[in-house]
Amino acid sequence: MQVLVTGGTGFIGRELCRELDDRGHDVTALSREPEPEVLPDGVATAVGDVTAYDSIAVDFEGMDAVVNLVALSPLFEPKGGGQRHFDVHLEGTKNVVEAAEANDLDRVVQMSALGADPDGPTPYIQSKGRAEEVVRDSAVDHTILRPSVVFGDGGEFVPFVETLTTPYVTALPGGGKTRFQPIWVGDVADLLADALDEEHANETYEVGGPEVLTLAEVTKLVYRAKGKRVTVLSIPMPLARLGLTVADALPFVPMGLDQYESLEFDNTVSDNDVTAFGRDPADLRTLADYLGAAEPTP
Repeated sequence: MQVLVTGGTGFIGRELCRELDDRGHDVTALSREPEPEVLPDGVATAVGDVTAYDSIAVDFEGMDAVVNLVALSPLFEPKGGGQRHFDVHLEGTKNVVEAAEANDLDRVVQMSALGADPDGPTPYIQSKGRAEEVVRDSAVDHTILRPSVVFGDGGEFVPFVETLTTPYVTALPGGGKTRFQPIWVGDVADLLADALDEEHANETYEVGGPEVLTLAEVTKLVYRAKGKRVTVLSIPMPLARLGLTVADALPFVPMGLDQYESLEFDNTVSDNDVTAFGRDPADLRTLADYLGAAEPTP
């Protein structure tokens, strides 16, 4: 299969391109600034920006499927700049779908996010929800994957926690009770590659890792891996909201109102759809294993 991967040299893209190449697909990684050195020799690269249709249209010619991974981080950017989420996630997806339709592709695989909702609480969640609508309304078969936070080499989840906290004693909004279900990038790439199979056409899947962790538990794992302990103190949510509203105007502060609002709801699945791909959640990689922070077996 001829597969185009938008965002192909990004965090998830490079892992997916390796997986697709290993499976024998002909893969092209599309990026604004491709990095061929991070990809297998058999993966081609193309230059393009999904927010500019004319820059990507030619790259869809002869393709069978596209996996749309281009996204902004809900953790670091754009703090206080919600319109950029719509420019990239919504308008970018419209261009991807238009190019897929114009070239009669068989499948669009869309990387979305847990909680994606056109009426959701943050620009990130809203733009992801509206992008899903575009994909579902297209003339091309689709598969939508909604993962919880993704971790791995080059990812932003662990660095964000490190930026947000300090060793030994740290304070978190609500005591860090927001729950996540972190999933390893290698497992996500595996699922995305499987999503190209016909049996997954026109389906939406919510996926997470093997365990649910609070932000406080993630923080303790991160510092345990560094040989340090940390005590988590609680900042009342109303006080955190007030402070982070002010922080929106301060570029050197890692969190703003968008990030605060994302901590007001859990990022977990009710039913883990990795089972639809024949996977047992218990067999997926844990964050503790990745960090080298797993407790020794008695």
